[in-house]
Amino acid sequence: MSHPASLPDLLVGLHFLGGSARSWEPVAAHLATPCLALDLPGFGAAADIAGFDVAAMADHVAARIAAAAPGRFALAGHSMGAKVALALARRAEDGDPALRGLARLVLVAGSPPSPEPIPEDRRAAMLAWIDADPATRAQEARAFIRQNVGAPLAPEAEEDAAVADVLRAAPAAWRAWIESGANEDWCARVGVLRTPALILAGSEDADLGPVAQRALTVPHLAHHRIAVLDGAGHLLPLERPEAVAGLIAEHLAADDPAPSPPPEIPAAYAALIASERVNPRLRAVLTERAQPDDPAYAPTFLDPVELALLRAVVARVVPRAGFDIATRLDARLASGASDGWRFAALPPDGEAYRAGLRSLDAASREEGTPFLARDGAGQDALLKAAQAGRLTVPAMDRPGLDAERLCLWFEDLRADAVRSYLAHPIALARMGFSGIGAGGTGETDADGLAKGLPGFARASGPPEPWEPRAVIREVEDPVR
Repeated sequence: MSHPASLPDLLVGLHFLGGSARSWEPVAAHLATPCLALDLPGFGAAADIAGFDVAAMADHVAARIAAAAPGRFALAGHSMGAKVALALARRAEDGDPALRGLARLVLVAGSPPSPEPIPEDRRAAMLAWIDADPATRAQEARAFIRQNVGAPLAPEAEEDAAVADVLRAAPAAWRAWIESGANEDWCARVGVLRTPALILAGSEDADLGPVAQRALTVPHLAHHRIAVLDGAGHLLPLERPEAVAGLIAEHLAADDPAPSPPPEIPAAYAALIASERVNPRLRAVLTERAQPDDPAYAPTFLDPVELALLRAVVARVVPRAGFDIATRLDARLASGASDGWRFAALPPDGEAYRAGLRSLDAASREEGTPFLARDGAGQDALLKAAQAGRLTVPAMDRPGLDAERLCLWFEDLRADAVRSYLAHPIALARMGFSGIGAGGTGETDADGLAKGLPGFARASGPPEPWEPRAVIREVEDPVR
């Protein structure tokens, strides 16, 4: 059950590279919630203010929010501004008093926590003209705006205003973002956020469209919704202000997320776990395993994108498990525990998992789509190729696995995932496993004999009256 939310008092808007506070005005005109649009250092009216990295920009915005002192507010970041918004959301969730009222996130064509996926030739072209003569700068600024929209801006005066914003940006700020800020890796620092988020993407956005958002931004958000605006490019607040405002208004009025429910364990099996037939220590272990999953689980070994990849892979291996196997595997990797052996060709488990997940995603990207942006059938096809040892893994910046070692790692992963599944009360209940009901308290009598061991009354024949029955479930064919 969801929980009604009170509407934020304020929407704080952060602009795109080359934009300004003005770029939020078309959206604000369609919103009932007051909007405080801010100029980031180096842009708009703040063109003479220094501090162009993500942390410095976040400090600038936090000070402005503290001065406004909203009781409950939403933070909307567009492109460059979205990366800053994600950094601020982490600070808010970590207890920054200046940001304690943060209630909602809006990420519009957002720069992700990880480095932006901008081709190097495009990056070089964006740097080439920023210090040119005025006529060249004016021509290239207009070309920049036109390249980032799905259709010409309307009214025509909007394009002129957007070009003027680009031209008044400090060249040093422009260069700093392209050369450094966009490449900052905040993946581990942002982690996984609990704040409910709306992701807006344009279908014609080549770099930060729906695919990039699913692969790079979604893993950092425990509660999110993606809305894709067909035909739109990267400058959504200027291209589709009314549609953007409508989606934001819905997001601000939406109920707060409900707490995660406990796993669905049949009442009869739950009663068996709670009964005296189960050893108290075993009961405590099973009860702990059956606790609700935390949707904002912060990975302790993998990073958030790697954890999202692991969740996606496990979902194909053990469909509809009913609980989060991936977080248990992450915790095991962090602890250093293992089953005591590994393939000689593979590095230690933790290194193998990181390399395997990144190699799988790199191979998927080589075929045109990140693994997290594929549908189930597409993911299955890639995993079956990995299973057969015929997946081509391109050269990577980080250590990776070739096709042969990826095949071995995927065999290990499947065994780990199934082992974790079979240790959970959900799986025990589905199988009708009665072995948990044969133990007592572990106490002994005066003769040293075990007390309270109920055991089984018969060694063969029909099940005893107390024994659970298996639950038959039809599931899709997993990747085995």
